[in-house]
Amino acid sequence: MPYQQAQIAVTKTEEFEQLKTAVERVLAPAAVEKFYSRLQSRSVNVREFEKIAGAGIFEALDSGLKSSGKTAKQLYESLALSDQALMREFYLERIELVDVKIREKYRKVYQYY
Repeated sequence: MPYQQAQIAVTKTEEFEQLKTAVERVLAPAAVEKFYSRLQSRSVNVREFEKIAGAGIFEALDSGLKSSGKTAKQLYESLALSDQALMREFYLERIELVDVKIREKYRKVYQYY
């Protein structure tokens, strides 16, 4: 029997969806190069979700989040621990879906050293 992840219910759906939508917009094919460029200029690894959220990168690139009056860090910190884990997992899955050519162009943000 193949591994199947247990389904965990989100407790703060409004905040979770707001942050999820911002992540989706930032990682959309039309916007992802700006995101990676920003990460590269700040020497931030793409897998460091908490650091990215705390640096204000999401709201700098997503007008929907910026106009909401809440930062990505505020939304993330308002989530329960299980919701935070689900958000990190969602984010990590989404960065793996980025086009290989773009990932190669910005390979520095994928490196750990």
